[in-house]
Amino acid sequence: MRAMILAAGRGTRLRPLTDDTPKPLLKVGELSLIEHLILKLKKHGFTEIVVNIAYLRDKIVNAIGNGDKYGVAISYSYEEAEGLETGGGIVNAMPLLGPKPFLVVSGDIWTQYPFSNLKTKKLEGLAHLVLVDNFKEHQTGDFYLLDGRLHSSTGTRLTFGNIGVYHPDFFADCTPGFFKLGPLLEKAAHDNQITGEHFQGEWENIGTPESLIALRKRVDAIE
Repeated sequence: MRAMILAAGRGTRLRPLTDDTPKPLLKVGELSLIEHLILKLKKHGFTEIVVNIAYLRDKIVNAIGNGDKYGVAISYSYEEAEGLETGGGIVNAMPLLGPKPFLVVSGDIWTQYPFSNLKTKKLEGLAHLVLVDNFKEHQTGDFYLLDGRLHSSTGTRLTFGNIGVYHPDFFADCTPGFFKLGPLLEKAAHDNQITGEHFQGEWENIGTPESLIALRKRVDAIE
């Protein structure tokens, strides 16, 4: 199974840290966020990784290259500076992701999720999402989870953890260009086409300078 890291965003909420540095290259300890993620994916068996890039994209390519130094093969899906949003970015990368189900993970999360759980995931529908507990900045959650399936109004309301496996058919009716992933997920959940799981381990969305500082302190304390 191939993996895709979403790394095209501008990281507006992290300004001024992202004025000259793309969000995936912000450091946590000795490594950048995207390097931590690459190594976690490698540890769990993902060695073919697609990275979509837009904002300050050359800096990302120069920093992580073709993946040799991490023991993986990295290919790039190029977007213009404004990006294509999550849905459009995935569709743009489809020629690199191939005809089989693939993993997509956001480049701005910090997690100890065991990605190997998804390595041989047999989809029972069009997608499988990892959900996490709601947090202060997102208290209303995104989807209801009941008996391993996402629903629009029944079950426990949880937040999408920006980790998911998708069958290429999930995007079969999509037109290339700028569009968000959310509406597609909501429709598929309504149609009972998405399975899900509730991950209660370490997971954090690095969306503000404060969250990055807190993470750095925690990691420094461990190391």
